[in-house]
Amino acid sequence: MIDNYGRNINYIRISVTELCNLRCRYCMPEEGIEKRNHEEMMTAEETVDAARAAVSLGIDKIRITGGEPLVKRGIVKLCREIAAIDGLRELCITTNGTLLGQYAKDLYDAGVNRLNISLDTLDHDKFRYITRLGELNDVFEGIEAAFEAGFEKIKINTVLMGGFNDDEIENFVALTKDRPIEVRFIELMPIGGGLDFEKAQFISCQEVLQRVPELESMEMSDGVASMYRLPGAAGRVGLIRPISCEFCSGCNKIRLTADGMLKPCLHLDAEISIKGHTQEEMKAVMKQAILDKPQKRDTMDADNPSQAGRNMNRIGG
Repeated sequence: MIDNYGRNINYIRISVTELCNLRCRYCMPEEGIEKRNHEEMMTAEETVDAARAAVSLGIDKIRITGGEPLVKRGIVKLCREIAAIDGLRELCITTNGTLLGQYAKDLYDAGVNRLNISLDTLDHDKFRYITRLGELNDVFEGIEAAFEAGFEKIKINTVLMGGFNDDEIENFVALTKDRPIEVRFIELMPIGGGLDFEKAQFISCQEVLQRVPELESMEMSDGVASMYRLPGAAGRVGLIRPISCEFCSGCNKIRLTADGMLKPCLHLDAEISIKGHTQEEMKAVMKQAILDKPQKRDTMDADNPSQAGRNMNRIGG
């Protein structure tokens, strides 16, 4: 569906839970979050109806997010029902990877096309520090399980943080040499837990190109990511610059939170409820939300934080 600024909105991110089995420092409080009443959250049936409404409007890509979506009870069944929607081209999941060893084969069989794994360090000690609870080996095992299950490509999302993982840029890029792995470096956003990080921890994606000058531009974008590749590599590298390069003109997505709020823009606080609506009512609300999608967000940097109104775990990654 085309919005009022000529953008083709063909992508929705649907959060299925606010809960997570990790406590990443820029995302979740150490004590976790209070589990909300079941009645406040979208039911599985409502989530499938929302997906059908979105596809009927021309959206052909759906990403399931959280929190951590794999802690959602019935996640495989939910994915199977969404994957079966006629007209859907791609169903993806963003996960921290720690449960993929258990779920990768079932997700693939259910019709999930692609996995994005959030991974900010390849160092075991730093992984325990940034996640507060996690074990890096679980993620490595999950990646192997995903390839074994049949997933042909894996995306790894890495939030750049100066003084934490900028010394690992070359190691992350090296993951793309021999396997069809796409590493996407994302600039740290001043939102939620990210507000507590010192300004010194923000580094531009330009740092990646300075550290790895042999990266070659592919002269293309994939969504909001500018794409690069090492010569002869099996995978590729994406740079996502929400701070250093405003890309609102190319935004093609809307978001649905786990409690049923449509967000036309991640970094603005406008939300429209679809919980409790019929599928046709959801379709009408989504259509209007797409038409009302703002042309651009406000300026965003360390001194001008996101106006999202929620932490990322309550929006969806």
